Amino acid sequence: MSASNDFNDNNKEHSHFDNGDNQHPKQKNRYILHLILFLMTLVCTTLAGAEAMTGRSFIYGEKLLGWKEFWQGLYFSLPFLGILTAHEFGHYFTAKWYKIKVSLPFFIPAWFGFLQTLSIGTMGAFIQIREKLKSTKEIFDVGIAGPLAGFVFAIILLWYGFTHLPPIEYIYQIHPEYKQWGFRYADNAYKDANMFGIGLGTNLIFEFFKNYVVEDPHLIPHPFEMMHYPFLFAGYLSLFFTALNLIPIGQLDGGHILYGLIGYKKHRIVSLGLFITFVFYAGLGIFRLTDINTETIWYVLPYLGLLYLMFYRAFDDNRLTVILIALSIFVGQLLINYVFPQVQGYSGWLAFGFILGNFLGIFHPPAEIEQPLDTKRKILGWVSLLIFLLSFSPEPFIVK
Repeated sequence: MSASNDFNDNNKEHSHFDNGDNQHPKQKNRYILHLILFLMTLVCTTLAGAEAMTGRSFIYGEKLLGWKEFWQGLYFSLPFLGILTAHEFGHYFTAKWYKIKVSLPFFIPAWFGFLQTLSIGTMGAFIQIREKLKSTKEIFDVGIAGPLAGFVFAIILLWYGFTHLPPIEYIYQIHPEYKQWGFRYADNAYKDANMFGIGLGTNLIFEFFKNYVVEDPHLIPHPFEMMHYPFLFAGYLSLFFTALNLIPIGQLDGGHILYGLIGYKKHRIVSLGLFITFVFYAGLGIFRLTDINTETIWYVLPYLGLLYLMFYRAFDDNRLTVILIALSIFVGQLLINYVFPQVQGYSGWLAFGFILGNFLGIFHPPAEIEQPLDTKRKILGWVSLLIFLLSFSPEPFIVK
């Protein structure tokens, strides 16, 4: 899903349309580019889906995947790309409704199977807004349309996936050794300390489906096996990207929505506070007060440097403020972990925090026309932020 739709004035691609015969070849070339990127992404996500479903590779291993498994990968790629497409066209058609110049979605293919690592086949998609969104209402409507469209299709997919779970024999085809343990394979399969695996986290929506929708709880796969189930895997990733876009910070879709709800001045304060909280949570547990010594200090300094860089662009005219924020976050994390040693954040969020702070931006630029939203939009805005809470996974991917 797109984490940036180029709403920022600094990132605009102001399109220039030639008069006469030169216009049509350029438009045709753009359509071809969009189509090629989409087809490449379809192939890459199908490859990734086949590898996730089978636990095998098209390149490495004794028993390589072939065409049969490739076509099976469509069970993952088609629903996943369908939801991704719904998200982007939600933005696209809303922008068109306002007669705003906007590009078709650019899909980003990214299959990393040749590196012997799990991939999902894409790094998302984005549209380019080629002129400034002038009013609060335009910013809000274009921002909210994508996540809502994607969320509706994700819920439908997950409902189908959880109500059509395959029998336990399905997982035996991938892991024949699990057959000896039956439904209790999870109690035995992950005891090996040298085992490496990537599991899916959870969120409130997944917990709802697992507790109130599934008829036979024994059929619910373990988090480390969830990616073998294409509908669940595609649905989980769709919720993950929906939540990622709905984080109410800066110029993410959630940032646009919150901007429309509370206005420019309040948004600057709230967005900064949320970003500090986000980074604070991400770094919890990386360092503990009792572990800091002359040896570990060399790991602390790069971490402090990372915290500094996250806030550098937001306060590039006041370096002292950046240093104080970075030090305050670090000291606060040490104190929390000293009092509550069991509290652990998710360090993977630090990478996204770096992207937010340095590329997407913490603050939202002001609209030319500041206008309060009507009641219907306000309700829809708060509902979308509720969707964020329901879809957000504090620990989206579990690495063992």
